[in-house]
Amino acid sequence: MSLRPDLALIAAHVAPGSRVLDVGCGDGALMAALRDEKGVDARGLEIDAGNVAAAVGRGLSVVQGDADVDLAEYPDGSFDYAILSQTLQTARAPDQVLGELLRIGRQVFVSFPNFAHWRVRASLLWGGRMPVTRLLPERWYDTPNIHHLTIDDFRAFVRDQGLTVERSWFLSGDRRRGSGAANLLAEHAIFLLRR
Repeated sequence: MSLRPDLALIAAHVAPGSRVLDVGCGDGALMAALRDEKGVDARGLEIDAGNVAAAVGRGLSVVQGDADVDLAEYPDGSFDYAILSQTLQTARAPDQVLGELLRIGRQVFVSFPNFAHWRVRASLLWGGRMPVTRLLPERWYDTPNIHHLTIDDFRAFVRDQGLTVERSWFLSGDRRRGSGAANLLAEHAIFLLRR
């Protein structure tokens, strides 16, 4: 099975045999790859009942829950990694969700679409409408994205919170790109954080 590019990057950087909490795990594709390829003890939290059923059908330990309210139930430092992939922008209180993940996991992977990518900017400038792209396929009225963040917004947030960026990766399409001008040229960002 082929993983989305952001998930493949995350999977490549998770240590074998570690304990992982995947928040917003979808159908469990990343968790299954980590379990099968790296012997990871993976747990998941997912809001969509259909995705929970699909993940459980793969033999994964996934519970239905909402990151905005259910993360408080997890003990401090109970995972080596917490993962929040393409979920931060859908949370009602993304700062609190990230704070909980940094409490629960020793390190946290966060990936999100970059709303400052040049195609998004051009769509607004020339078309005057919210963009619909491969990575942002929903229209303004049916998108789960309620916080439109950019790479530079996230960098400022991390700095203001006193967090440490262990690594960062930027994607244009399915290809990695450097950090220079990432806020303009990268469609997607992945950060590995710790307190």
